Amino acid sequence: MSLTAEQTQRLTDLYPVLAALAEPLRSQCLAEALVMQVPAGTTVFDGGQPCQGFPFILDGAIRVLKAAPSGRELPLYRVLPGESCLISSGCLLGHSNYNARGVTESDSTLVLLPSQRFDALLASPEFRQFVFALFGERMADLMQLVEEVAFRKLDQRLANLLLGKGHTLHTTHQALADELGSVREMVSRLLKGFAEQGLVKLGREQIEILDPAGLRRLAA
Repeated sequence: MSLTAEQTQRLTDLYPVLAALAEPLRSQCLAEALVMQVPAGTTVFDGGQPCQGFPFILDGAIRVLKAAPSGRELPLYRVLPGESCLISSGCLLGHSNYNARGVTESDSTLVLLPSQRFDALLASPEFRQFVFALFGERMADLMQLVEEVAFRKLDQRLANLLLGKGHTLHTTHQALADELGSVREMVSRLLKGFAEQGLVKLGREQIEILDPAGLRRLAA
C-alpha cells in the first residue's frame, strides 16, 4: 500500500531526514515506500531471514529480541515512532540476514523503504548521518543492557524494573520475565520473596509497591 498525503506528512514530521533529502531522491523514496498495517504480536522479522528494507514507524512499537536455542529471549531494545532499527540497518549495510527477532507490541503502522533504495540513500550526507547517529544511540543502549545482565543480579534488575512502572503494576510474572530475559519461575520466586519482606503485595496479574525505598535499596 502506498503512502497517503496524511501519512507522508506524518512520516516527514517524525523523520525530518526524509524532508531534508534533495530532489528527486526525496520523491523517489516516498513513491517507493510501502505502508504496512501490522497487528499486535506479529513477528515482523526473525533470525535467518533476509532484510527486505529499512523500516520507519508511524504508529505502535516493535520490541527487538535475541532468542536462545532453549527458547529464552532477551529483549534488546524497543523501536518507537520517530526511531528506527539498529539490527535492520546492520543487515542492510552488511548485506546479511537478521540475527534477532522483531515483534510488534501493539497494532502498528510501518513504512518500509526497499533495500535497494537504502543503498542509494547512503550517498546522501543527511541520511548517512542519520544512520550513524542511530548506531551510536543504540550501541549505548546495548552496552547498558550488557552491563545490567553481566554485573547486576536478577533481584536488583527486577527491583529496578518494578520501580519504573508506577505504584501499581497490572502485569504478569511471565511478562516481567520476558522483559528481564529470564524465566517465569525465577521471577515468581523473587516476587514471593519481595512480598515476604513487605516490599510488594501480589495479586492476580497485579503487583502493588508497598515499600519503594526498600526496592531502591535493593536495586542499588
